[in-house]
Amino acid sequence: MLAALSGFCRSTTVARLAATATVSGLVAAGVLSGAGTAAADVAPQTEGGASAALDGLKIFGEAVVHEAGGDQRVSAGLFEMSVDGGGTLQTYGVDLHSPVQRDARYQETSWSGTSLGTNRDAGKIDWIVQHSYPQVNDLAELAHRAGVGSLTEQDAATGTQVAIWRYSDHIKVDAVAPGAEKLADYLQRSARAGGEPGASLTLDPAAVSGRPGSVVGPVTVHTNAGAVAVIPPADAATSGVRITDKTGKALTTAKNGSRIYFDIPEDAADGSAQLSVQASTTVPVGRALASDSRSQTQILAGSSESAVSASATADWAAQGAIPAVSARKDCAKGTVDITAVDKGDQPFTFSLMGTEHTVPAGATRTVPVSLQEDQGYDFTITGPNGFTRRFTGVLDCRIQGTIVSKAAAQTVGEPTPLTTPTPDDTDLAATGGSAVTPVIAGAAIGLVVIGGAVLVVLRKREQPGE
Repeated sequence: MLAALSGFCRSTTVARLAATATVSGLVAAGVLSGAGTAAADVAPQTEGGASAALDGLKIFGEAVVHEAGGDQRVSAGLFEMSVDGGGTLQTYGVDLHSPVQRDARYQETSWSGTSLGTNRDAGKIDWIVQHSYPQVNDLAELAHRAGVGSLTEQDAATGTQVAIWRYSDHIKVDAVAPGAEKLADYLQRSARAGGEPGASLTLDPAAVSGRPGSVVGPVTVHTNAGAVAVIPPADAATSGVRITDKTGKALTTAKNGSRIYFDIPEDAADGSAQLSVQASTTVPVGRALASDSRSQTQILAGSSESAVSASATADWAAQGAIPAVSARKDCAKGTVDITAVDKGDQPFTFSLMGTEHTVPAGATRTVPVSLQEDQGYDFTITGPNGFTRRFTGVLDCRIQGTIVSKAAAQTVGEPTPLTTPTPDDTDLAATGGSAVTPVIAGAAIGLVVIGGAVLVVLRKREQPGE
């Protein structure tokens, strides 16, 4: 059957840390070396933005995929996801042949970390979601544009998904319903290349470092929200670490472009801290959503007011190497890139995948770790005095390209349970979502955590410095 529903140490000398990367399916061993003191045990795992769980395929019809192995009937349409903290997302799939797993966890991400990053037609896919259902919720108008008498929601969702597949998977696929097929043809003909939409909320960089008695940073806020709440480190009251602007003024809110700093007390012992920012906003249409469970990558087609968040860490030490370390997937190269910045007065030397690397004092080095497609990774970076950081994920950068098996069409296109599928247990293809409008009415009522906490904080707390 076919399934379509798929964040160093500090030291007084040049130092050594150890890390082992355990990879699901295949094992890649790596070592990061240095000396350091106790640090936060969790580094930022994502770029930030919306985190959500897949609810299922909500509005869909049937399509036929034509490949060398024969024709395959599949379900095609619009998915719905529930956002952590409140909100709803509507999405379409961008990898027909990969499984979509029920209740799979998804994270908003940049195109570069998905198959869209290497797809020359990603901009056209973005055009389609911007100019079709549910962004165009007037079905009569959409039917007029497509040159068809009328369209149902099922036709609109099916035709949109079919048009997306033609560019995401570069395959021959037709909608079964005539109206849906005409819509797919119209969208395919009309699509024009565009740019990647910005993130709903992210912090850059995700890791910084420096000396006690100074402000460490900056970390820049990138968001489409009007304002974000700044959440200080959990132990701020005891550690004395403050979150400020560059002048040392305490920040409780920030906005797009704000530059945030960690103000470290002069007498602070070598250590680490983490801040987070939170907001409520609509996630930009065209953003990618990826899962570390190998569930099919999705592209956003609609968003209610939704909870979004991001985090960043700071490390500090009185002397020696003072690294900040982060990781990011790069699908164009098929790598996870480990970036180390040394803000200390001595070089930072580390070993990764059997090779030693040295970052001079005041410099930055990025080390790409090559992985195979669909290869899981779990880098745990440890060092003296309790230092530990972990980066986990799956390198899911390419479409599958072939039908894994054949089966008759099923009547309800629901994703498979959250398991790692094999060629013998994957379901019939299904991609689609909900019958709600682009900004889903009433979803803001469910934003109890973000709407009730963050928005009140934003009204009451002081405004940020720049």
